[in-house]
Amino acid sequence: MKTIASVLSTFRPVRFLVVAFTCALVLFSNAFPAFAIDSYQSDSTEGTTQLLDIQAKTDEAAKEPPLGLRKTQKETSEGLNEVQGSADIDKQKRPENSQGATSVEENIKNVLEKVTGKN
Repeated sequence: MKTIASVLSTFRPVRFLVVAFTCALVLFSNAFPAFAIDSYQSDSTEGTTQLLDIQAKTDEAAKEPPLGLRKTQKETSEGLNEVQGSADIDKQKRPENSQGATSVEENIKNVLEKVTGKN
């Protein structure tokens, strides 16, 4: 028991550094989360204009009786679901249109190369 107490007492000066480092890490991770986003930032009005067609179709679907099986399958085959259909299908991320995108691994590798200076 005395050996454990003596070992712990030797780490008392280091304890302050560990607490200070942890506090700094929490502070910076909460204060600067936007640095993690390195992709396209959309305009605040883009989402509103994209959803107008979907909202109109949703309103129409709510006023009509439930869709039949064939109509549901037809609408669903065009996109995500029977209401959205193929609205903004060119803007949806799919494997077919994401071949040229950089992966997370490549982004991290590039950042690490910049930090370490191995460009």
